[in-house]
Amino acid sequence: LFGVCDVDKKRAEKIAKSFNVLAFSDYKELIVKVDAVSIVVPTPLHYTVAKDFLEAGIHCLVEKPITEDVSQAEELLKIANEKNIILQIGHIERFNTAVIESQKHIKSPKFIEAQRLGPYDPRVAHIGVVMDLMIHDIDIILTLVDSKIIQMDVIGAKVLSKNEDIANVRLKFENSCVANISASRVSLDKFRKIRIFQDDSYISLDYAGQSLKIYKKKSDVVTSMSDIEIIKPKLKTEEPLKKELEHFINCVKTGKPPIVTGEHGRDALEVAIEILKKLSNN
Repeated sequence: LFGVCDVDKKRAEKIAKSFNVLAFSDYKELIVKVDAVSIVVPTPLHYTVAKDFLEAGIHCLVEKPITEDVSQAEELLKIANEKNIILQIGHIERFNTAVIESQKHIKSPKFIEAQRLGPYDPRVAHIGVVMDLMIHDIDIILTLVDSKIIQMDVIGAKVLSKNEDIANVRLKFENSCVANISASRVSLDKFRKIRIFQDDSYISLDYAGQSLKIYKKKSDVVTSMSDIEIIKPKLKTEEPLKKELEHFINCVKTGKPPIVTGEHGRDALEVAIEILKKLSNN
């Protein structure tokens, strides 16, 4: 770790001191001094900050969503590809141990239900619940289903802010899979779960608890619960953010593409923007 940068200079100095590194208040000072950066700034600044670093040939991990609009995302992808540098997007749930383990059991989902509820945070009032919370599940579902969306039904409401604070989306895919996604920041408790149903099994995943249950048929005909095998993998609880950062550093060192590429970030953004368009028309 070379240094930390924050527009709040005192905060930058405090964090830098605890890690015995340098503090900066202008990110442009870092451009000639570092090989890679983790960019965690408000969404409207993602494009400008990331572009400056990418054009200088510096590997970037950019917090989700990748940018505010798809054309900006496309431009960042173009720069990263031309310069052959890493552009990883911070869809952190991909590094959740329960998500990683679940992928061993998911073959061809027929129906997916995702719910992500939490308390309101004024810090992210500049964006709505779709870009703040739902985009995590959009990214996961696009990865699991790997099929084109052919239908989208959307409903939502502004409750506490000028942006949507609650939203429900139903996606139908070309391969007939259906996904129902709910996100709300009008809740006192945090609830972050996804359920995947397929021909021979039902998978229940708790993001927050990093836990997983798989209910699997033992035979073609189920006559009682004894015909169902319940699998509860023993998972080591790990900090997804730490795993994400380690993965980024490893990709920079080895040149391997990241698990969450810039293309993944763009695809999730594209769906989120389409949801927002439909919400504004409702």
